[in-house]
Amino acid sequence: MSEQPCILAPLPARSRYLQFQLAPGADATAGLKGLVQAASLEALVVGLGPCLIHAVGANVPGLRESPALSGPGVSVPSTPVALWLWLRGDDAGKLLHHGRELTRQLGGAFVLESAWDGFYFDGGRDLTGYEDGTENPTGAEAEAAALVSSGGGGMHGSSFVAVQRWQHNLDQFAAMSQLEQDHSIGRRRSDNVELEDAPASAHVKRTAQESFDPEAFVVRRSMPWVRGADAGLMFVAFGKSFDAFEAQLRRMLGLEADGITDALFRFTRPVSSSYLWCPPCEGGRLNLSALGM
Repeated sequence: MSEQPCILAPLPARSRYLQFQLAPGADATAGLKGLVQAASLEALVVGLGPCLIHAVGANVPGLRESPALSGPGVSVPSTPVALWLWLRGDDAGKLLHHGRELTRQLGGAFVLESAWDGFYFDGGRDLTGYEDGTENPTGAEAEAAALVSSGGGGMHGSSFVAVQRWQHNLDQFAAMSQLEQDHSIGRRRSDNVELEDAPASAHVKRTAQESFDPEAFVVRRSMPWVRGADAGLMFVAFGKSFDAFEAQLRRMLGLEADGITDALFRFTRPVSSSYLWCPPCEGGRLNLSALGM
């Protein structure tokens, strides 16, 4: 068994994120079996939510619902989903039809709750113009951060993913001076150099992965989104557990002893937050042996 191949692959030109709930009275086991048959993993990542795992009478060690957290004047909601599909490609129309076909093949066991389109922007930048994912681990370090490498029972090669949709107030961000913007991120937008004199609230300082004990490395695969006048970042972080992600999030929310909140909250906020488990694969298909299937 190995990881789903698109977890560690470079970002695509386009993405489509589908979130499903279980249909009332649905046979969750039959739905999962249908998913295994429908989901070719060449251009897709599949995440299963805790409620779906519970519905089939199984247990995945380490999987839990995303917590609702709040700090001084800031908060993160909890928006559980049963099934998350990350479709990847280079054509928005083809992704739309791929998603429609997958939804059809799921056979009514799942109800589509939301669909969001993401895109690669300006060499991998957030819509604020700052490079995203600069400190991402690569190679063997990425595998160590993102993938479960121990334990039997069908867990090897699986991953845990935190998915948050952040909505930006770009007008508010544009009203900030260039220095304020750089100090909010902790890097200069012009050359992506980290600023040593940035305040403690700078995002880079709040989330410096090596500054935690233990170190809190995750593999980020985030992409911008736009819908009408609204825009933001679909934050996607893969880990061998949720511990590293939660350590970073708690510090961003000012829940550590210093009580300092992340400067990102000056112009953006998370409007959804979900935790899911990404099963390993075998022969290009999901392997659900951890669920007794």
